[in-house]
Amino acid sequence: MSNRQIGTIVLVIAMLIVAISVLFTNNLARSLQEEEQKNMAIWADATRQLIFADDDADIDFVSSIIEKNTTIPVYICDAEGKVLASRNVPEGKSGVGEHGPIELKIDESTTQYIYWDDSSLLTNLRYVPYVQFTLIFIFIAIAVITMLTGQRSEENRLWVGLSKETAHQLGTPISSLNAWQQLLAETYPNDEYVPQMKRDIERLQMIADRFQKIGSEPDLQLEDLVPVVQNAVSYMRARVSSRIQIDDKALTGAERQVMVNAPLMQWVVENLLKNAVDAISGEGKIVLQLHENEHELMLDVSDTGKGIEKKTQHRIFEPGFTSKDRGWGLGLPLAKRIIEQYHGGKLLLKQSQIGVGTTFRIVLKKPENS
Repeated sequence: MSNRQIGTIVLVIAMLIVAISVLFTNNLARSLQEEEQKNMAIWADATRQLIFADDDADIDFVSSIIEKNTTIPVYICDAEGKVLASRNVPEGKSGVGEHGPIELKIDESTTQYIYWDDSSLLTNLRYVPYVQFTLIFIFIAIAVITMLTGQRSEENRLWVGLSKETAHQLGTPISSLNAWQQLLAETYPNDEYVPQMKRDIERLQMIADRFQKIGSEPDLQLEDLVPVVQNAVSYMRARVSSRIQIDDKALTGAERQVMVNAPLMQWVVENLLKNAVDAISGEGKIVLQLHENEHELMLDVSDTGKGIEKKTQHRIFEPGFTSKDRGWGLGLPLAKRIIEQYHGGKLLLKQSQIGVGTTFRIVLKKPENS
């Protein structure tokens, strides 16, 4: 069961608890309100008896009924609504009660009216569902944040472990290849393929170094982004079909200083270019462009490939998701991690249309003094 499904189940259970609580509390409040209405009828009758009691009558019982009301605010008003007497009314309260009136006929020409408000107990009872809902919402929020934080920490440990293990496993064969290359260079000093072998071994060493940096404290330097991007373009251009054009003319002559880790940034650009090449069937074009505003520098990598279906666009940065026949689905998630967690920027899918192409955008913050 996925975390999303668990979260949905928890939310449904919480809403059921709130709904049941609201129904129960409303029924309880209705019963209490009916009980208070009956009590006020008794109170009004006791008040009437007290008013018309003879001098010799025993009024202790009637008085006790009146005195027992210590929670329900009561108002006795004349025919014009003027308050003549009140009981249990908060200081500063104006007007008369919300419930009533009960007629209190004094004589043939005088009638008074009794109004009352809900008791503090009944008033507070109406707020119980809202308090419960708030507490449940806070509980769910804390649970979700804890779950997401734990999941993110686990993913981070997985990324770091995978990267460092990859770098470690590459170390031994690279050392062996270095030794063989040096032996071949001494044995065949004029062979044209030996220098190419050396460059490929250096490339493997650079890849191992990149993986080793994953999980380490990012070492960012103020550098010109354009040469970093152009190095990635030069590397990919020499390794793709001549039918695929990589156009970086918009970068020529530009200079954009940003805080970057050059090897990791170059790897991200190479990954985007490789994805663009894979998306192009036969002949096509990849265009790199720079845009900027006051605070950000944006690098767009656009291709004329097959595009990404809308229903899968939200999943392309999920580890393990891939639309290719081959691949682990780790390139884009790792690239996003490098840009967002190491460089404090953003890597996003700017746009994609089936049969037209796709544009990815890297957003980096400009140095504060730029």
